[in-house]
Amino acid sequence: MEDGNGKVEVIVHVNETLDETRRSELTMALEQNNGIYSAEFCPLRYHLMLVGYDKERVSSQDVLGLVKREHVAAQLIGPI
Repeated sequence: MEDGNGKVEVIVHVNETLDETRRSELTMALEQNNGIYSAEFCPLRYHLMLVGYDKERVSSQDVLGLVKREHVAAQLIGPI
């Protein structure tokens, strides 16, 4: 989804089971990157993460790379 300001959201599928602490660490690590304005796991669907980012600064592949840099197996599902 795009809001007209270059902000879009993408869904990332996490291929492994992460506990609450690890999910929190991952979302915080993503949100510390310039260009990412939100990262959250879908309630009751902890294998899906919604990441909001500025497409002028970050690409969806960059988002996936940041997740993998945190040693988490994942793949892009696509925009919402």
